[in-house]
Amino acid sequence: MRRCVIVGGADIGNYDCIRSSLLEDDFIVFCDSGLKHLEALQVKPGLIVGDFDSHDNPHLDVETIVLPCEKDDTDTFYAVDTVLKKGYGEVVLAGGIGGPRIDHMFANIQTLRYIYECGARGYISDGRMIIRYMGAHSKLLVPYDDLITTISFVPLCDTKDVCIRGFKYTAEHRDLGASHPLAVSNSMINGQDGCISLEYGEGLVFVIYK
Repeated sequence: MRRCVIVGGADIGNYDCIRSSLLEDDFIVFCDSGLKHLEALQVKPGLIVGDFDSHDNPHLDVETIVLPCEKDDTDTFYAVDTVLKKGYGEVVLAGGIGGPRIDHMFANIQTLRYIYECGARGYISDGRMIIRYMGAHSKLLVPYDDLITTISFVPLCDTKDVCIRGFKYTAEHRDLGASHPLAVSNSMINGQDGCISLEYGEGLVFVIYK
């Protein structure tokens, strides 16, 4: 499965973590103000996308798509749609969490849902936190990692038949409502993998590292 890493303009809390997670054959895309991370990540982009309203066009010897400032899609969504149409089966959004534009973070979460709807896999990472989207009839394995401090499941709507297993706090075939945060701040058990599944509804899984 071909993987693409799209670098956005939000904060990256741990560059070493992002660099160490990159694969040799990853296709790297920088979106507009994500270019501020170019030097720190020490990678060469395969594509640059943006309207360049928040960062100058670096005019590198790299394919560059210049978008209009007035448009329907965010730069990141346009980049995601582009790479999905190129056949990439997994998309990582690096630099897509937090920062002064919290609205962009929620737009990136919407984009995660779009990736899922297109039949691909994806997650958002800032080097300290990973956000994954879960749809109906899905299961997420969380391999044990002693660097993980917190795991939270946040329903986006009323969910049914949720199972949370292998963590300190478990749930078996529970219905979790969107207005009651019952599955926040869980933790791993030493040496044990965890698993979250749901049959109906959709939600987000937040994995936070030291």
